[in-house]
Amino acid sequence: MSRRRPAPPTGLAVAFTASGVVHFVRPQFFEPIMPRWIPAEQHRRLIYLSGVVELLCAVGLLRRSRWAPAASVATLVAVFPANVQMALDAGTGRHPGAMDKASVAWGRLPLQAVMIWAALRGRSGSGGDG
Repeated sequence: MSRRRPAPPTGLAVAFTASGVVHFVRPQFFEPIMPRWIPAEQHRRLIYLSGVVELLCAVGLLRRSRWAPAASVATLVAVFPANVQMALDAGTGRHPGAMDKASVAWGRLPLQAVMIWAALRGRSGSGGDG
């Protein structure tokens, strides 16, 4: 059996790692995209929690753990409302730099489907832990 990891889940693991680290180093970057229906006093806690989950998913994808694809999909679905909020706010000056451009904000939404596909590609490889 090949030990080579499929590129899509590995790429997603790299993206989760980078994003997860940013959740801790610059949590204020994520605050403007938090959906308005989530109480503001919960924002920082949820930003840290999603950072932890993204890092765990990254490790699971790299180790080819059986739980990692499903957990990664659940994570991507859970953060989707923040990406929608960012798109809805595009052009208002609420986000820094290119993130405030409508083309960037709305263009990120279909990337969620690509990332879900990448997570599901991790199911095809066996091995890893349960």
